[in-house]
Amino acid sequence: MMKQDGHKDLFSWKNRLKRFKRDNNRWSMYALAIAFLIALPIFAIGFKLFSGPGETWSHIVQHLLWDYTSNSLFLFLVCGLMVVVIGVTCAWLISRYEFPFRPQLEWLLILPLAIPSYIVAYAYAGIFDYGGSLELILRYFELSMTKVDIMNRFGLAFVLSISLFPYVYVSARAFFLNQANNLLEASRMLGAGEGQTFFKLMLPLARPAIIAGLILVLMEVLNDYGAAKYYGVNTFTTGIFRAWFSIGEPETAVYLSALLIVIVFSLILLERWERKNVRVSDNKSNSGGINRIRPARRWKRWMIFIPVFVPVLLGFILPVSQLIYWATLTADKVLGPAFFQLSLQSFGIALIASLFAVILATFLIYFSKWSPLPFIQNVTKIGVLGYAIPGAVIAVGVLIPALGFDKWLIKIGESLLGIDIGLIFTGSLVVLIYAYCVRFLAVAYNPIESTSQKVGQSIPDSSKMLGVGNAKTFFRVEFPLIKTGIFSAFILVFIDVLKELPLTLILKPFRVNTLAVKAYEYASDEMVMESAIPSLLIIVTAVLPVILLNRLLLNR
Repeated sequence: MMKQDGHKDLFSWKNRLKRFKRDNNRWSMYALAIAFLIALPIFAIGFKLFSGPGETWSHIVQHLLWDYTSNSLFLFLVCGLMVVVIGVTCAWLISRYEFPFRPQLEWLLILPLAIPSYIVAYAYAGIFDYGGSLELILRYFELSMTKVDIMNRFGLAFVLSISLFPYVYVSARAFFLNQANNLLEASRMLGAGEGQTFFKLMLPLARPAIIAGLILVLMEVLNDYGAAKYYGVNTFTTGIFRAWFSIGEPETAVYLSALLIVIVFSLILLERWERKNVRVSDNKSNSGGINRIRPARRWKRWMIFIPVFVPVLLGFILPVSQLIYWATLTADKVLGPAFFQLSLQSFGIALIASLFAVILATFLIYFSKWSPLPFIQNVTKIGVLGYAIPGAVIAVGVLIPALGFDKWLIKIGESLLGIDIGLIFTGSLVVLIYAYCVRFLAVAYNPIESTSQKVGQSIPDSSKMLGVGNAKTFFRVEFPLIKTGIFSAFILVFIDVLKELPLTLILKPFRVNTLAVKAYEYASDEMVMESAIPSLLIIVTAVLPVILLNRLLLNR
């Protein structure tokens, strides 16, 4: 029996190998090559772990690792609680009730996404600082108050929460807008009030959507470097920077990155598990939107307005107002030929990175479609995990193969030519653009994939029946149909690249700078007012995709 089972297993593997050789084509190889290229930094960190930790690893474990862990856990818990309370409350009130300025607040609540958290941190540090805006306003009205120290982990949790709550708001609001009105009517017929209906019916149903938004928030908390560094809070990301640049131990940075990857993948598995346990109903009779309630009394409508307006005030209006005030004070000093050159350089890098990310995402989607191997589409999903990995971790993962490749080239140059060619790729724009593609490929992948799915398979199949190949079918038929999704993906990647800080700080060439790095440098050099103008330019540029996001949500 054992021999027969062995023969069966061998026969089964032979059949699989034959099917693989039969169905494999160049599109499969291209898709696997792109997926491997995007996943290479994560593989590099995994292989580097076998080299052992650095000399200071034991010191970090004894004295610093608990600090990194406790602060990160504190930010997880506090930020998680705050964004859920703010995001879900605003989403429910916007979806369920009519009150003054509701249409305006509906999209204003998304605008905090346009401001990177480190810029919000600079603004609030200026508001609560000695001689800051709050003190000047109180002094003008001859009022006084106890000084508020925001430069700690409580202040950091507040800044991150007020910057990131729109992730939960957008996710929960999308759920509430598409919920069945008959569920609410049935709840009312059973005698349940508005509070009972929300807490016992709508909130449990919205849990998967809320968790999806919450996972994104927690990933952004892990990715933050600028705000944590400015507020003096030790996290895993600041520890990676310290290990690589201050201590000069890449091995220690790799070990901290590996711990961070474990946390990230745990969050991804949690989200997948939560989604797996959700049952979706396709019954069209249950797909009616929520009928909004207009409270009869005017004061009740204004009482609903207040909790919806406060997050907009704290997350967008106050930080932007502070930045505008600083910009008026420092415009003469900051604006000039050097700043315009910096802006063009920053926009140019973002344009190139966005173009490559969109091309790679499009190739990955269609190469996997054109492959007859069923497992290719699952493998290519690995290539879009980069957005879940913090920028500092990706930067470390990119530097490892780049340094290794440069060392190999140096050896070849010395042996064949007898010269030291130096570092070619490390510290170059090529490596920076590659890291951006790894980090933001998922941002380009999702809108292009969703648009291509709407096209369907009938049009490409008809083209192939006429003898037209895959590539010609794509350029002549499918590309004009998906160009809207490609353009949306390009804009989203462009804004994310423009805002990215930790990855750019580690990998940017010596004479290359971006708006995000310049704002960080100003704040780090105690010139926080000068950071206002580059920060405002980032915000103004980022407002466009936020508005597009709101329109997309309303259309859906």
